[in-house]
Amino acid sequence: MRRRPETFKGTVYHTASGPYGTLLEIEEFSLWYGQKQALFEINMGIEKGLVTALIGPSGCGKSTLLRSINRMNDLIDGLTTKGKIALDGTDIYSPHVDVIGLRKIMGMVFQKPNPFPMSIAANVAYPLRVDGIRDRKTIQETVENALKGSALWDEVRDRLQDNALGLSGGQQQRLCIARAIAGGPEVLLMDEPCSALDPVATAKIEDLIDDLRGRYSIVIVTHNMQQAARVSDNTAFMYLGSLIEYGETSTIFTNPKVEKTMEYVTGRFG
Repeated sequence: MRRRPETFKGTVYHTASGPYGTLLEIEEFSLWYGQKQALFEINMGIEKGLVTALIGPSGCGKSTLLRSINRMNDLIDGLTTKGKIALDGTDIYSPHVDVIGLRKIMGMVFQKPNPFPMSIAANVAYPLRVDGIRDRKTIQETVENALKGSALWDEVRDRLQDNALGLSGGQQQRLCIARAIAGGPEVLLMDEPCSALDPVATAKIEDLIDDLRGRYSIVIVTHNMQQAARVSDNTAFMYLGSLIEYGETSTIFTNPKVEKTMEYVTGRFG
């Protein structure tokens, strides 16, 4: 696929529309926690059906930006924002946006697996029950499909009523992905989903991300540059709250346009 070069206020931005176009447009987006500014005029487009990785050293704003996409940061006192994040053309920070509805579109997977202390099936069915869905057949079909989608079905099909806390860490994380999928999102937001997992479980999550590519638009925060290189189509490098460079992953890791990006991906700092 040919990529066209574009430039946004000092940030090198050289990614074109993906196979299904752009889902999220982030324009001049800044964020403050009280008087402390955490994000500085972020500009980037997140493409439908692809995996976008956010990389950079600790404290650079990766998770802050991720949580801004589904407005989880709204829960923090003293938060202010400026600029725009548009989902299919609609500004998600508009006062007319239903934030609860927005979060249903944005499935979230956290750094540490957080299954509920209930059965495996009940965990996956939870988003449906919150929406008031009670039809048993619909719930059963959704649970099965979500567990298949998270590559967990074959491992748990015979123990769906077991407590989810009895699963291994890697299985718990895939269960959390199944729970997110069950809600019918368009986007999956993943905040360091493998940081608490061993290499075998990490490999399974990475394989799962590859399987989910195309069905969902995935944004993943990771400190692991090798992981970003393996799983993502596009990569954004952030530093001190700013987006330094954003583009096709192969370009970011082999031929970045900004010296700071080169220093980071080659391990000179971070």
